[in-house]
Amino acid sequence: MMRSPSPAIVLFVAAWLALGTGVVSAAASDELSSRGWVWPVDGVQLVRRFEAPAHAYGPGHRGVDLGSVASVRAPAAGRIAFVGMVAGRSVVTIDHGDGLVTTLEPVLTDLTVGDAVSRGSPVGAVAPEGHTRPGTVHFGVRLDGDYINPLRLLGGVPRAILLPCC
Repeated sequence: MMRSPSPAIVLFVAAWLALGTGVVSAAASDELSSRGWVWPVDGVQLVRRFEAPAHAYGPGHRGVDLGSVASVRAPAAGRIAFVGMVAGRSVVTIDHGDGLVTTLEPVLTDLTVGDAVSRGSPVGAVAPEGHTRPGTVHFGVRLDGDYINPLRLLGGVPRAILLPCC
């Protein structure tokens, strides 16, 4: 009796095959990937990935965590929409227009609500508190109120292609 491969193996093989066969990835077809956003940190070290919740109030991870960070910058032009404490963490929110809003935490800043920021401009320093290790910043993005994977704005997320098994 032949066993089906694990889903992880199927996804790995699918991604590997797509790289070598010219299959168009979601990055190429996702209009968000062409907006010219930059990483909000130097020396990107992805500590935790985006995990979409099954429903609006379900468990998940509504952003990505980036490690070994000292300072944070604006991923795109916008205006500071919020600066303050949320659940014991220093939070900075940037409204980029077109329904896109970025949340960075824990970040200490001298900016105030209404201040304009340009793409790549300094926003603040990583604060010592947070839901992860010190020196880690959480980078979340909402589109029209719904959290999306920030990687969609930073070059895209490779499209998984499931292969038939058996």
